[in-house]
Amino acid sequence: MDENNPNRSRRMVLGGMAGGLLAGAVAPAVAQSPGNGMATAAAAPLTNPVNAYPRPPFPSQQQPWPGLASRMNPRPDHGETSYKGSGRLRGRKALITGGDSGIGRAAAIAYAREGADVAINYLPAEEEDAREVAALIRAEGRKAVTIPGDIKDEAFCKRLVEESARLLGGLDILVNNAARQVSQDSILDITTEQFDETFKTNVYAMFWITKAAIPLMKPGATIINTSSVNAYDPSENIIDYASTKGAIMIFTKGLAKQLAAKGIRVNAVAPGPFWTPLQVTGGQPPEKLPSFGKDTPMGRPGQPAELAGVYVLLASAESSFATGQVYGAVGGNGGP
Repeated sequence: MDENNPNRSRRMVLGGMAGGLLAGAVAPAVAQSPGNGMATAAAAPLTNPVNAYPRPPFPSQQQPWPGLASRMNPRPDHGETSYKGSGRLRGRKALITGGDSGIGRAAAIAYAREGADVAINYLPAEEEDAREVAALIRAEGRKAVTIPGDIKDEAFCKRLVEESARLLGGLDILVNNAARQVSQDSILDITTEQFDETFKTNVYAMFWITKAAIPLMKPGATIINTSSVNAYDPSENIIDYASTKGAIMIFTKGLAKQLAAKGIRVNAVAPGPFWTPLQVTGGQPPEKLPSFGKDTPMGRPGQPAELAGVYVLLASAESSFATGQVYGAVGGNGGP
């Protein structure tokens, strides 16, 4: 367990919103025509999203579970150098599971740069990646709390929430993001052990953590669950994983109705193919990994940085009327 020096001076990166898929859609334009008495901001250059990030083929690679983003080739982009905050989550307290790498890491970086203190959970084997995230959070003058542990254990999930709230001084944002995915060509190859581990990680942990967090949350707090395109368009080789993502989507919609009167919003993000350690640790067949994401209309997988703005939007008051929603980011193939 680790937290930053409270005497460290706070530094917030100001500027235009970066890279997130939906973040820019909710901000008013700041550039004005000459002569109207208002300052004119320089327009950011347009970027073609098709060519913005690496495209297949990717080098053949495999890692033992749970894998490290720092050892992937190409290394995923979590917004380490690109995401610029503007104080949209100033003073908030966030807990993110799977915050060491992938989508959780992108959310952690963005939240810190938007002014939030952040606690991340991860497996002990992911300590190397987690330390990098903690350093990035602290570089923004925000508090970083790192809590390793296995969320398949109910007692740990309860401790995780309690420790996060205690060390952060509260809990305003919960991101249930950690997941397990193992590719199997046939249902006959899915063992009861694998099925149980997938559901415990993806569904049970979300239930346990959310149940522990709700009594600590005040009106205006938000819960964001990571679902998947597989919730409504399942791949044939990950049917246990797809089943959990469908459960997450329905859990989100039902809980949103239950908590609306309390002023707590609940939403989900449903990514398509994204370049994260989940893919190189058995989530994809090894022979198909070099072409991962090629079949999307954009011809590439998404990068975690491209989801940062969505998680910021759903955590901020700018989306105050959005609850029970599922936000897709699939590169052009379908949607919720």
